[in-house]
Order: sequence, then C-alpha cells, then structure tokens
Amino acid sequence: MGDIVIAMPKHEDANRIRDAIKRSGLWEEIVICSSGAETLRIIENQDVSLVICMKSLGDMRYEELANYISSRVNILLLTKDATLAPFSSSIVKLLIPFRPSDLIASVKTLLPSSYYERRKNTKPKQNRSPEEKKILDKAKGILMERNLMTEPEAFRYIQKSSMDA
Repeated sequence: MGDIVIAMPKHEDANRIRDAIKRSGLWEEIVICSSGAETLRIIENQDVSLVICMKSLGDMRYEELANYISSRVNILLLTKDATLAPFSSSIVKLLIPFRPSDLIASVKTLLPSSYYERRKNTKPKQNRSPEEKKILDKAKGILMERNLMTEPEAFRYIQKSSMDA
C-alpha cells in the first residue's frame, strides 16, 4: 500500500502532514496510523521506508516503536522538545513548529535513493521551449536582484504566483 507511515494520535495532524507531502509530489502512497501497535502491523505487512511520528503515540513512545522495527526503517520524529537527542542514527528530529519545506526536505533525506530512480523513470518530463526558458530565467534574475532571493526561492515564488493566478 505505501512506503511512508504517519503515526499520530490526532488524525487531523496526520492528514495535514500527508497533504503537505502529497502536494510536493514526493509520494503518493501514505498510510496513517493512530497507535504504535497499528504502525507495527503495517510495517510487518508492507515494505515501509519511513515512519513519521510524534514523541508519544498513546500506546507507546517513539523509543519503543524504534526498538520494535528494523533499522532499515527510518523515523522522522516531530517534537517540540529541542533538548531531545534521538538515540539511534535511523531517527531524525524535526522541531515543531516547522515549515512545510523543512518537512519535505527531511522526508527526501530519509527516503531510500532507489525511490528516486523509480520516480525518475515514471515522471513526465516538462519540456519548455528556449523562449520560455529565457523568459523564466529573466524573471528569476529580476526577483533575485530586486528582492535578494536565491534562484530556488525566485523559482518557487514564480511557481506560487502562477498557481495563485
């Protein structure tokens, strides 16, 4: 069913995380669980690469969950506790509140590289004409110069403005 599991006691929080990941185009198949036991059942029956969870799931804490799952499954721990030090190299901490871009960057880091090879072959190419590329580069240049943006920031601004319009 899916290679990412979102384990959170509140379904609304899990839906927001899932929607942010889906909007990024990063992953389509995401399973939502509300308990540690349910998460372990999903991991046992599917090929899961990443679990996104909170510090406590109601029936168990993230440490217990990490002890039960294989080291090949990475954990993205969402927490407000800045002093918390994850006890395993397969656990990455993301402090709450976070920007969606931070979430996506963390997820990309934790997904296996084989995923990107599969996606590269199935993703449709966007072919822009040389004239379109020239216009886009000019617009990015203007934004970078006037607003002191980096190139990715300028490109994202253009994308967002286009989608809003």
